[in-house]
Amino acid sequence: MVSDTKYFCHKSSYIDEPCEIGEGTKIWHFSHVMAGAKIGKNCSLGQNVNVSSKTAIGNDVKIQNNVSIYDGVTLEDYVFCGPSMVFTNDMNPRSKYPKHGVYLPTLVKEGASIGANATIVCGTIIGRHAFIGSGSVVTKDIPDYALVYGNPARVHGWICECGEKIDFGSDNTCVCKSCEKTYAKNGEQVQEKK
Repeated sequence: MVSDTKYFCHKSSYIDEPCEIGEGTKIWHFSHVMAGAKIGKNCSLGQNVNVSSKTAIGNDVKIQNNVSIYDGVTLEDYVFCGPSMVFTNDMNPRSKYPKHGVYLPTLVKEGASIGANATIVCGTIIGRHAFIGSGSVVTKDIPDYALVYGNPARVHGWICECGEKIDFGSDNTCVCKSCEKTYAKNGEQVQEKK
């Protein structure tokens, strides 16, 4: 059954039981949460959002209008999904030959942002705090802190956890001008230095 924690659901939306919805989550107009879905605390699901049954959504996730979270998609904490962005879950769909629930998984790691109208092809992993530009088509794994855009999406730079672009010096380190977090880069791998 639906969890007994306090969350908001607009009267035009449907919540199928059983599912889990965390405290403080808000589900807005014309949305549908299917039985089996797991949604964390303090999430925001905009208008016309569909959450399928074999999904997992972490805490403090923001899903903008017209987004479907299909079976096999996992969103970790603090993920942002921009308006009308798309997840796929089948590499070669055919109406005549359904997969019967066997889909490729997609993982969006903590703090990643996906811009409006982007498409995330199934079977990919979006790294921690990565930033996917609007309209991009992601066809392969994206590294942590990568700034990617285009079709297909390619790495065009690096971005801080706070959302500011960061530039690495000749020693492959940098300090964010906004929040002063320090990062080190080794090839296509970026890590925060603590």
